[in-house]
Amino acid sequence: MSDATRENDVEDVVIIGSGPAGWTAAIYAARANLHPLCIVGVPKQNPAPVLPGGQLMLTTEVENYPGFPDGVTGPEMMMMFQKQAERFGTRVKGADVERCDFGERPMALHLSNGETVRTRSVIIATGATANWIGLDNELRLATNGGGVSACAVCDGALPVFRDKPLAVVGGGDTAMEEAAYLTKFASTVHIIHRRDSLRASKTMQDRVLSADNVQMHWNSTVVDVIGEDFITGLVLEDTVTGDRSELPVNGLFVAIGHAPATEFLKESGIAFDDSGYVSLPDGGSSATNLEGVFAAGDVADHVYRQAITAAGMGCRAAIDAERWLAGH
Repeated sequence: MSDATRENDVEDVVIIGSGPAGWTAAIYAARANLHPLCIVGVPKQNPAPVLPGGQLMLTTEVENYPGFPDGVTGPEMMMMFQKQAERFGTRVKGADVERCDFGERPMALHLSNGETVRTRSVIIATGATANWIGLDNELRLATNGGGVSACAVCDGALPVFRDKPLAVVGGGDTAMEEAAYLTKFASTVHIIHRRDSLRASKTMQDRVLSADNVQMHWNSTVVDVIGEDFITGLVLEDTVTGDRSELPVNGLFVAIGHAPATEFLKESGIAFDDSGYVSLPDGGSSATNLEGVFAAGDVADHVYRQAITAAGMGCRAAIDAERWLAGH
């Protein structure tokens, strides 16, 4: 950042978010001498904890990220990402962005602490949060690594779940994809759905329901999660009769959707796709429909939702922002 920029108190680039996408963008932007400011958010409950660092803050073991042959906890990984970003000069501000005026030049970001930050470019990396059933014990065990997860691809291959009875809640394509993945590791995959038919595509249904170790529980909802330190079972309620029963399982994967963290963007002029995620009109770029505004990670990706893909998108966004700034 030039001396003139510092005097005018205008940032070259502000990164909103602090997950793999945000910190990777910060690392690349900092190494490009853009002196990025990373606005990391503040802890909140919604209904599970939402923490600076994103969904990985609720993940005990990450075993599929390159460079960690023995695995690493999600919080440890995010701490290392932040430390690396700060090493190259990234500045960090603990606040939420409540409103964005992207039509102004420089752009204005209005923060929850009353500050207004002005910047030439923005990288949106606020991620997405999993939808939870909302049960007290579900959220407690999800938070402390007790065998409740919202991502089978992230966690399902962990040793603690292998050859164990596992449950998936949901009836859409995502739930079927999660269940199909778990069939490789679980003794039995119990799919719990509140209706008598699935919303998933016929192809996905056929693929999952034909597996030898899949058991369907139709017209059922989870009304309680059993277990102190680790899940041992579920209490199911029949949506037709109201009868309740216990199902012994050693893992619960909630697959009832995700919600992108975009509420602060609703009146900003940013375009969204049909699922409510930030739209990237040019599939090969991180550029949004607004000049100088870029997006990375799960806030713009409802397909992969992995730490490694989010980090790659963060890299792309920083390079795109650097090139855009150079041209303007």
